[in-house]
Amino acid sequence: MLDILIIGGGPIGLTCGLAAQKAGLSFVIVEKGCLVNSLYNYPSTMTFFSTSEKLEIGGVPFVTVHNKPTRADALEYYRRVALSNHLPIHLFEEVTNVTKENGSYTVTTSKKSYQAKRVILSTGFYDIAVNLDIPGEDLPKVKHYYKDPHYYTLQKVVVVGSSNSAIDVALETYRKGAEVTLVVRGSEISNRVKYWVRPDIINRIKEGCIKAYFNSNLQAIREHEVDIKTPEGIITIPNDYVMAMTGYKPNFNFLKKLGIILSEDKFIPQYNHETMETNLPGLYLAGVVCGGMDTHLWFIENSRIHADMIINDIVAKDE
Repeated sequence: MLDILIIGGGPIGLTCGLAAQKAGLSFVIVEKGCLVNSLYNYPSTMTFFSTSEKLEIGGVPFVTVHNKPTRADALEYYRRVALSNHLPIHLFEEVTNVTKENGSYTVTTSKKSYQAKRVILSTGFYDIAVNLDIPGEDLPKVKHYYKDPHYYTLQKVVVVGSSNSAIDVALETYRKGAEVTLVVRGSEISNRVKYWVRPDIINRIKEGCIKAYFNSNLQAIREHEVDIKTPEGIITIPNDYVMAMTGYKPNFNFLKKLGIILSEDKFIPQYNHETMETNLPGLYLAGVVCGGMDTHLWFIENSRIHADMIINDIVAKDE
């Protein structure tokens, strides 16, 4: 019987493992993809907003020559932390069910079952895209994830969104020779865009290098064109690819299946803000999954503390 089963092998899941290890607790981390799977699936050109010391976990220094770490820097760092601390991590093993009986949890995965006194859910939010819910969204040319700008050279690209992901895609594909059209639901570029990037996109729009439609929505997608609903009416433009950078969300169906209570408006899970324990005794949340649809509230920098909060609560209850 394990003391803890940690679901999710991202930075916060690893942080929980390091805290459990320090406390002398037995645990296993189960991850449905590769190590730090969400970070691996970030764009290859991605640069973090935070500086490296704010991404450190377990007291291990994050050393990089860059002022803002890149995706490659982060993958190297978290891999080194996991391997050097010999964390028991089972990769490419998806959790399918969690049940409680006689005071302990049975966690069933795609490969086996585990018995644990407690469960920590640190599953992030990057696996499920927020859909546009418009005709043509299921066409192969519509992408909710973005890897590299070179693929879109000489293509007519529509980018939907105005936050960091959308703006990075727009600027990077434009600079690799794409014809970029930006469709923004609001009246301006989001204030959450990285402060050194926001002036860049505003200036590219002003000079006409990137066409932007504000207060607008993509209305329909077809094989070689799209319809955009603008304040002046619906316009149709030629199109090769649609990059729907509309955000992502936690697996709410999985949370509901476990019995975690969610708020009706933004699906925020119910948990104790001092211990991170949910309405299910012995089942804890850590990381961005705590924010429901408000996925911008929690990130590595400010949710690292969840690990110590959880482990301290477990140790206190076992004394």
